[in-house]
Amino acid sequence: MKKIILIIIIVLLGWYGNYKYKQDRLMAAPIGSLIENHELAEHNYTCDGRTYCSQMTSCEEATFFINNCPNTKMDGNSDGVPCESQWCR
Repeated sequence: MKKIILIIIIVLLGWYGNYKYKQDRLMAAPIGSLIENHELAEHNYTCDGRTYCSQMTSCEEATFFINNCPNTKMDGNSDGVPCESQWCR
């Protein structure tokens, strides 16, 4: 009887540990939310060091960069819309 109880406790601890591990991985998702990560895969945009509007090819790409990549210089008036004179008119 003691062995059965011990096995049940071990199984429950393993299940709980796996549950917490998955929760921690979801909370530590890199670069924004899971939706942004889906957009990253869908459009193949990556933070590759580009920071200026002249290096972008579309408004969508520039928006991805200012929302997900560090040190961008594409939103001069800080209104959340990048490259207003070039791509996002």
